[in-house]
Amino acid sequence: MRRPSRALRVALIGWGAIARRFAALALARNPGRMEIAAVGLRDQREREEGDLPAGAGALCDPQALAGAAPDLVIEAAGREAVAEWGEAALTHAPAFAVASTSAFCDEALLARLLACAERNGAQLLIPQGALGGVDALAAAAALDLDSVTHAIVKPPAAWRGTPAQELVDLDALIEPTIFFAGTAREAARRYPQNANVAVITALAGIGLDRTRVELVADPRARRNGHRIRAEGAFGALDVRIENTPLASNPKSSEMTALGLVRLAENRIRALAR
Repeated sequence: MRRPSRALRVALIGWGAIARRFAALALARNPGRMEIAAVGLRDQREREEGDLPAGAGALCDPQALAGAAPDLVIEAAGREAVAEWGEAALTHAPAFAVASTSAFCDEALLARLLACAERNGAQLLIPQGALGGVDALAAAAALDLDSVTHAIVKPPAAWRGTPAQELVDLDALIEPTIFFAGTAREAARRYPQNANVAVITALAGIGLDRTRVELVADPRARRNGHRIRAEGAFGALDVRIENTPLASNPKSSEMTALGLVRLAENRIRALAR
C-alpha cells in the first residue's frame, strides 16, 4: 500500500456517534491531508436529516461508492451494514475497516468478504476497537496459544437495553456481577453493541469458539473496562484498559473512535505506528 500523494479520501458507512467523533477528530488533526468524501446512509430520511461534513456526498446505494473514489471505507453503522456495504467497499476502495465486528460471527459473510478482497486486491481491516494489546496478541498467535480470556466490565447503565437487564436487576447491584460467561461468538451475538469488541480479540488470537468472555456489570465502575489474558508458547499476556465512555453513546468507548483515527492516519503517515 502506497501513501496517496493527495488528501486521503475516507468514506464512512453510518453517521452515528462513532462516525461523527471520528470525522471531527480526523479532520481537525489532519487539515488538508484527509477528507470525508462520502457518508453511506440507510435511506432518504437520514440523508435529509444528516449534518454531514463539508463536501461529503450522501450515499444510499453501496454501488455509489464507485463515484466517491475512496481510499478507505470505514463502517460504523451496525453489523447489518457490513453485509450490505462490504462487497461494494472492497470492490471500489483499497481497504474496508469494520467497526461492527460482531458481523463476523457469520462465518459465511466473513468468507465472502475475504474472497471479494482477494479478487480485488483489497484489504479487510479489523480496527483495535476499545482494546489495547491486540497487536501483541496477534503476534503471539504465530505460535500455539493455549487460552485467551476477555472480561468486559461496564457500569450498569451501559448494559441497559440489552438482555442483561432480564438477567439481573441493574438498578439494585451493589457489587460487580458476572451475568454472562461463554464464547466470544455467543457474547457478540447476544450483545452486539457492548461485546462487539470480543470478536477483535478472537480474530487476533484463537478464534470465536475458543476465546472465553465474561460480561460484568459493576456499580462502582466509571469507565468501560477490558482485561485480556492469554497464555501460550510465547509466554503470558495480561492487558487491562479502562476507557471513557463516548459522551453521545455510553455503550461505546472514546477509544473506539480514537482507534479508527489511528488506522486512517497510518495510511498517510511516513512513520506508521
